[in-house]
Amino acid sequence: MKTNWTISLMLCLAASAIAQVATPPIAKTKDHRETRHGATVIDPYFWLREKSNPEVSAFLEAENTYTEASTKHLKPFQDQLYKEMLGHMKETDLSVPVRRGAFLYYSRIAAGQQYPVQCRKKGNDGAEEILLDLNEMAKGKKFVSLGNMVVSDDQNLLAFTTDYAGFRQYDLNVKDLRTGETLPDTAARVVSFQWASDNKTIFFTTEDATTKRSDHLWRHTLGEKQPVRIYQELDELYRIQLTKTRDKKFLVLNIGSTDTSEVRLLRADQPLGNFSTFSPREKKHKYNVDHRENLFYIRSNKKAINYQILTAPEKDPSPKNWKIFVAHNPDVLSQGIDLYRDFAVAIEKWQGLTRLRVHNFKSGKWESISFPEPVYAAGPGGTVDHDSTTYRYTYQSFVTPPSVFEYDTTTGQSTLLKRQEVPGFDSSQYVAERQWATARDGVKVPLSVIYKKGFERNGKAPLFLYAYGSYGAGMQASFSSARLSLVDRGMVYVLAHIRGGNEMGEKWHEDGMLMKKKNTFTDFIDSAEYLVKEKWAAKDRIVIEGGSAGGLLMGAVVNMRPELFRAVHASVPFVDVMNTMMDASMPLTVGEYLEWGNPNEKAAYDYMKSYSPYDNLEKRAYPAILVTTSFNDSQVMYWEPAKYVARLRMLKTDANQLLLKTKMEPAGHGGASGRYDRLKDTAFEYAWMLSQVGINQ
Repeated sequence: MKTNWTISLMLCLAASAIAQVATPPIAKTKDHRETRHGATVIDPYFWLREKSNPEVSAFLEAENTYTEASTKHLKPFQDQLYKEMLGHMKETDLSVPVRRGAFLYYSRIAAGQQYPVQCRKKGNDGAEEILLDLNEMAKGKKFVSLGNMVVSDDQNLLAFTTDYAGFRQYDLNVKDLRTGETLPDTAARVVSFQWASDNKTIFFTTEDATTKRSDHLWRHTLGEKQPVRIYQELDELYRIQLTKTRDKKFLVLNIGSTDTSEVRLLRADQPLGNFSTFSPREKKHKYNVDHRENLFYIRSNKKAINYQILTAPEKDPSPKNWKIFVAHNPDVLSQGIDLYRDFAVAIEKWQGLTRLRVHNFKSGKWESISFPEPVYAAGPGGTVDHDSTTYRYTYQSFVTPPSVFEYDTTTGQSTLLKRQEVPGFDSSQYVAERQWATARDGVKVPLSVIYKKGFERNGKAPLFLYAYGSYGAGMQASFSSARLSLVDRGMVYVLAHIRGGNEMGEKWHEDGMLMKKKNTFTDFIDSAEYLVKEKWAAKDRIVIEGGSAGGLLMGAVVNMRPELFRAVHASVPFVDVMNTMMDASMPLTVGEYLEWGNPNEKAAYDYMKSYSPYDNLEKRAYPAILVTTSFNDSQVMYWEPAKYVARLRMLKTDANQLLLKTKMEPAGHGGASGRYDRLKDTAFEYAWMLSQVGINQ
């Protein structure tokens, strides 16, 4: 039954729509008190956590109605941007095939389709087999996401996971590629999975129903009624993930927390055996393992903050036998190593840029793959065949569309296999460069910049500043055809590689986490001030954007320096830090004590509370703010942005727009699942941000 408050709200909305007057909804307050470290905490909007309460959905719908009414005048501009973005999209396309034995695997997509079709064929001239058609799977549904797909060693069986709600809750299914039949063998809440060498036994991990922590490992033989649980991780700081070595010799159970890891191995041809511990977990020792030619290769941070690569004999891989393969370099982050029969590729990060170095096992020589631009994004391209003599890698930049290259390890030459076609795009009309902002403590922060050729650095331009800065997740200068709609209108786009990521090594991450988290926020502010000082931007025309933990960044810097920014887009923002981190039952909370701090400890509580966006809102002027979220987001619950907007609306003293847009239909942490739907969302967000700096067409 609807409450009187809900009915009144609906009537008000109807009256507002008729009068065509946009009036912001005011969330009601309810008394909620908690005692934390001896102090009483009052949260009048705590009730918005009640997801099944019709008053909650009514409030969110009221905010959506208000946002729609407030941005109605932008609809023609939004449509124009959408057409532009769509015009830069090659709607019918085909990926570069990946060889797995006799088969070539690829995906294709056609104009009008929201999703790709996963396919394969035997050899270059073989007939196409459709493995999964997400367009068919999505019929009658609002959302579909393919988690992962893994083919058995004999390539007769396909295991795959799907999510139809957006909550990142994936179900496992198995398809017989010989008959096209989907087998009755299924499992829920599956996170990772791999086949044993017998092509009938599958191992998979599952997550806890409440916390979403991946904590159980199962073995299942096709045809059996129930899987067998073979491991449970009891420590709430740790999650588990299953992988397989490229040579297919070992199944690898990775057990890890933010600062510690442990690996357990099982020979893939002995599925009924037991996983054995490679090296017991040791506080602050992080490592992972791969295998090649009777040697284990270990990426380890023991006495090597940026990691080093070591080897150990298969017969006795104890630490006393570990030998250095790639030595630690304090200036270079070792991100991993790809192993093949005749060569290896070291994946490294230096000065915020990825580099790839190829080692020839026969000659013992190292060769570097060169990249032509000052800022770019590069990485492994999915060479799965252990016996391959070529290595596929991806390359793109702010001005170069996504490209796939193949490096011939025998000649040292790279061949371009494909560059994404972008209709109407001329790379010669754009300039990308690297700038360095000086933070208040003297640290140099790298900035990746793109602008339209002919741009004058005169301090008058609008500027779009983006950053993330958490979890050691470094940002790369990747291509975006949608971004052209900003740059073509004279806006400078800047990606700030602030502390909290790993662009400058593991210390870059450590200096932006726990009790040093505020470096992330001050780096962003100092970057913005540098860009104004150096006349890249007008001081009153800076638009900023961040999502998830980057949304926390948005909330924090707006509280610290609200006058510095003209407009803000906070996407699925983690803004209610204290309430979330004090609730151990919520997804991600306990495992993230090692990233943010454990608020049950007074010092950590005080520090986190001093920057938590929701807890530091004040009665003062704020920039224009657009907050977007999804009702079914599993990573940052909808109520965080909802509470943030509700409280801010009561405190702000300015006339700038404050908008909340919530996807009430199935959608996830990344928004809509279909490519056209995502593009429409981007067009709306860009139209709003551009309009805030005086650009309306």
